[in-house]
Amino acid sequence: MSLNSFGHVFRFTTWGESHGPALGAVVDGCPPGIPLTEADIQPFLDARRPGQSRFTTQRQEPDQVRILSGVFEGRTTGTPISLMIENVDQRSKDYGDVAKAYRPGHADYAYDAKYGFRDYRGGGRSSARETAARVAAGAVARKVLDGVAITGWVSEIGGDAIDPARFDAAEIGRNPFFCPDAEAAARWEKRVDEARKAGSSLGAVVECVATGVPAGWGAPLYAKLDAELAHAMMGINAVKGVEIGDGFAAARNTGEGNADPMRPKRPDEGNAGPAFLANHAGGVAGGISTGQPVVVRVAFKPTSSILTPMPTITREGAATELFTKGRHDPCVGIRGVPVVEAMMALVLADQKLLHRAQTGR
Repeated sequence: MSLNSFGHVFRFTTWGESHGPALGAVVDGCPPGIPLTEADIQPFLDARRPGQSRFTTQRQEPDQVRILSGVFEGRTTGTPISLMIENVDQRSKDYGDVAKAYRPGHADYAYDAKYGFRDYRGGGRSSARETAARVAAGAVARKVLDGVAITGWVSEIGGDAIDPARFDAAEIGRNPFFCPDAEAAARWEKRVDEARKAGSSLGAVVECVATGVPAGWGAPLYAKLDAELAHAMMGINAVKGVEIGDGFAAARNTGEGNADPMRPKRPDEGNAGPAFLANHAGGVAGGISTGQPVVVRVAFKPTSSILTPMPTITREGAATELFTKGRHDPCVGIRGVPVVEAMMALVLADQKLLHRAQTGR
């Protein structure tokens, strides 16, 4: 069974490889009549696009999306929406050694163990290049989420975290790190540069918040909103950990400290639901949204493609050393921000339509 699809009602399937002629996604279950053009999708692909600074891979891909189906006269038709992104800057020759030996930290050995065959050019389907298709699908999901705003940022690189007291949302788009703290961004410039020049890499933590999510999305058991989010985020390349709300910090708290107290709303606050005094739960209780901001934190490992020779084995089992040639991100978590945002949008769009199907609202 090939598991290349995600979602229940709003469902997408990605296709293509890192060094194939193109990659893309097919989005199914999108309601009809929603305004959608390539211009609605392109800004999110531009945010993820490689080669925009010295802190990312220098592969030059325009990542221009084409809508092949599912849209007529600028509106969705309710039929599958096919999205295609051409690959134009492949250098498959950089991966000649990878055909003979396994890169430590990559999926090379695991793919061989599963399939007995693999596309070694950039990792094939295991390459983070595949996430461009998710970002395109996520842009469609955002059109379904009227009234919901999704914002992601990098909160930590190489163990160096932002200062929450200096958080400035406007700063996120002013630096190449998607960083809301100008002082942290200045520090990271030096840290990532040092790692890049040394042929090494750094890990990162990406945070993402969705506001405007109404109470009631999700389910008590097997389609919990937080479980679906964890599933989505763990499916992103290089992700090794996911937290919802306070996450692991909740395990170090007390019951009263971890509770999200409520009070009645004042007349100027409206009359729908309670006013929450905290959001340790990250906007999800019992698998169902509470109406508070939905908060997810995602840990990206350091990029496995480094210039330091590492012990490994050949496909025949002989000992050898291997370093990875080619163009790679010194910190893959930086370009992970648009991907995390996209997966948040895809889960929320699916949960919105599931909620509507069950309750009629």
